[in-house]
Amino acid sequence: MTFSLSGRIQPEHVVELGTLLQAEHRQVILDLKEVTLVGCEAVRFLRLCESRGIEIRNCPAYVREWILTERSCVADTRAPDEE
Repeated sequence: MTFSLSGRIQPEHVVELGTLLQAEHRQVILDLKEVTLVGCEAVRFLRLCESRGIEIRNCPAYVREWILTERSCVADTRAPDEE
């Protein structure tokens, strides 16, 4: 199942997308080819989607970099303290 997203991904869209994805039992792909703007909540949502096996296609470069940054921040907060 491919969801093609376009325009801005606003916080209220994240809630709706989350609901749609929870109800879907097939393999899901999010196509971001037409996405122009995302915020923090959308990036966190996309990071979680990937961690749950959802494929993200045609991700704008700035969004991909932001997702990678979020992923490393989460990993850093889970790492044991070496002091």
